[in-house]
Amino acid sequence: MILVDFFIINAIKKYEKKIGLSVIFLFLSAFFNLHAQEISGTWNGKLDLGTMSLRLVFHINKTADGYRTTMDSPDQGVKDFAVDVTKFENNLLHLSMPALGASYEGTFENDTIKGILKQMGQSFPLNLIKGEEKINRPQEPKSPFPYINKDVMFENPVAKITLAGTLTLPEKDGKVPAVILISGSGAQNRNEELLGHKPFLVLADFLTRNGIAVLRYDDRGTASSTGNFAVATTADFVVDAQAAFDYLRNRKEIDPEKIGLIGHSEGANVATMVASENGEVNFIVMMAGAGVRGDSLLILQNEALMRGLGMDETVIKSTLKQMREIYDVLIQNIDEQEKERKVESLSKGEISRQLIEVMLSPWYQYFLKFNPETYLEKVKCPVLALNGLKDVQVPPDENLSAIKKAGIKGKNNKLKIKKLNDLNHLFQECKTGLPIEYEEIEQTISPTVLNEILNFIKEQVF
Repeated sequence: MILVDFFIINAIKKYEKKIGLSVIFLFLSAFFNLHAQEISGTWNGKLDLGTMSLRLVFHINKTADGYRTTMDSPDQGVKDFAVDVTKFENNLLHLSMPALGASYEGTFENDTIKGILKQMGQSFPLNLIKGEEKINRPQEPKSPFPYINKDVMFENPVAKITLAGTLTLPEKDGKVPAVILISGSGAQNRNEELLGHKPFLVLADFLTRNGIAVLRYDDRGTASSTGNFAVATTADFVVDAQAAFDYLRNRKEIDPEKIGLIGHSEGANVATMVASENGEVNFIVMMAGAGVRGDSLLILQNEALMRGLGMDETVIKSTLKQMREIYDVLIQNIDEQEKERKVESLSKGEISRQLIEVMLSPWYQYFLKFNPETYLEKVKCPVLALNGLKDVQVPPDENLSAIKKAGIKGKNNKLKIKKLNDLNHLFQECKTGLPIEYEEIEQTISPTVLNEILNFIKEQVF
């Protein structure tokens, strides 16, 4: 998904509204449990980020010389992340993870750990209880499946990495049509796992039950795929998606002339970039894909979030002004040291050093300059562009209008655009569309969306 920017956080802090840090900077945190005998075991808690919450699960084991802790972040697909330091003395637990710039201190009280997580200069309450939290996701499919389910690996020869994924195949004779699922921003596993939801698992299951093979894969450097996600840009993800396409074309079960791409959020733009150069792509589905340039998208996103949170108009205007000034510097072709100096000056001490480093990262700077229209104009295959009317991360009106404009300019008369009522960025039926609802909603993807995608694909391949 296109991740929430952090300017809104500084605006809220400045005006004493407690919302919390954005997912793009704070999805990994550290924490765990205590007391000599009672501390060992599994503990879970929720980190409240204001606009959403993140579940954390900590596993602590007693060793000969103390304790060893690992952390899971189920909503981000992270498992067994090693906590560097675990200390427990006098009912006080201390955890340290320098790689994340994070630390935690909590006090053991009546089978609960009450404490504070600190990361990137911010402090957040984090309490844990023993055991693993059970959440209800009624759409998540369970085995046995009425189709073939294979774990696969394929090479990206350009990047010299190996990508791992799952291929689901209908149990039928002959070659079948296929789609490749491309995830959104942030390191995502093959299920695009987020906040207890597995959208790509649900989508792959639905399509395969309806006769369409589906390949979904872990992002580079994530889960079972090799490579370095931290230095990758959208252009690198395009090469990965092309490698997935080449892999499918050479499988005996797949009809090479009926392979399409489905991308969510940033993944939708990756799909258009692949299709703009690869004339063999049969169709693409854009799920909440951007139509405007990256810097404009982030400004629209933050404006929608702030209005959704009911912030004062003065706060909104001042925050957007600061964003625009900083983005104008970041998109300039100037020396990196000069760029850094100017950004620090414009931040006026309101943005932490860690966040400035994120803004100066290759992915962020590439994203700000990325113009989807450049690629959309070159796409000649059928396109279905979907957006929820309550999407505050990729606001529908501005982005779908830009997608339509690019399609007209490129003379693509096979472009179909749909706005869907009461759906958010994850295509869940919702009330406000704000990210804080994502986890609370049991539905993973609206059945309306699943059927829209299926019907479109059927028109192209059957």
